[in-house]
Amino acid sequence: MLAVLCPGQGSQSPGLLTPWLELPGVEEQVQAFSWVSSSDLLAHGTTSDAETIRDTAVAQPLIVSASLIALRALLDGRDAAELVDVTAGHSVGELTAAAVAGVLTDTDAVRLVTARASSMAHAAAQESTGMSAVVGGEPDEVLSAIAAAGLHPANVNGGGQVVAAGSLEGLAHLAANPPARARVIPLQVAGAFHTPYMASAREEFGAVLDAHRPADPTVTLLSNADGAAYTDLAAPGQGSGLGAGRDVLRRIAAQIVAPVRWDECCRTLLDLGVTGLVELAPAGVLTGLARRTLPGVETVAVKTPADLDAARDLVARHTTASGTPEQEDPA
Repeated sequence: MLAVLCPGQGSQSPGLLTPWLELPGVEEQVQAFSWVSSSDLLAHGTTSDAETIRDTAVAQPLIVSASLIALRALLDGRDAAELVDVTAGHSVGELTAAAVAGVLTDTDAVRLVTARASSMAHAAAQESTGMSAVVGGEPDEVLSAIAAAGLHPANVNGGGQVVAAGSLEGLAHLAANPPARARVIPLQVAGAFHTPYMASAREEFGAVLDAHRPADPTVTLLSNADGAAYTDLAAPGQGSGLGAGRDVLRRIAAQIVAPVRWDECCRTLLDLGVTGLVELAPAGVLTGLARRTLPGVETVAVKTPADLDAARDLVARHTTASGTPEQEDPA
């Protein structure tokens, strides 16, 4: 069984689009995404420095665009439902995963992520906040230390990694008082994402999503909220049988102020019987976590076009997908 994973913020690096521009049609894709996002993604993906692409308003559209470019190159004209059994995205990667699952078009994914990034940047500017990764330590002790510092567990990633978020004073306290056998690593992000600090962003972005008309998933899609597949959340006879697009967008809106439970997503991948996974560009973070949390699952990180042959080979050997599921007879 094949999973396609979509990375989140922090996975970007300078020049990440440069090798992809060698493929036919990619420059036109980037130009189209630039127009939709009102941002020069071609420049940001080739010549902008690390500090420039750290900006939330730049990073999120850039990451989603890179992932979609890699996805279309990997599929080579085929529909995702023909090859992909399950998909999930980390944080902003959920919008990419929604495109993989057919809930959003590629253009709509970039348009919506631009609105998401703008609303989160506005919220982050209201107060000085940040995030730090806590690597190692006993899970209960890590969560206790985060709470003692007045912080929130914004990402519970599994594999001994939790991301704390909140005030800069709280992050400094955590760094000075780390849990036993754990390291605290400051992250290059502009705010305390997935915490109550983002309440205004949830309201602003939620209004944008409410005005959008999504399709229902055609590929099993997992939610960051609890790792649940929308298949399991669907009512009998609902939509494609894989959940409703409106529920997907509702949960994506709520995700802005709620922890990313990537540990639960990984647990669901194992429960579903996933045997191989491909991480879309800018890849590396999620496959690194997978090596610690998904034992026995074969992985390929698609960082550049040079990784496509290995990814296609993995897809061919692990997919069990057979196309769009049959619609249930409402009678």
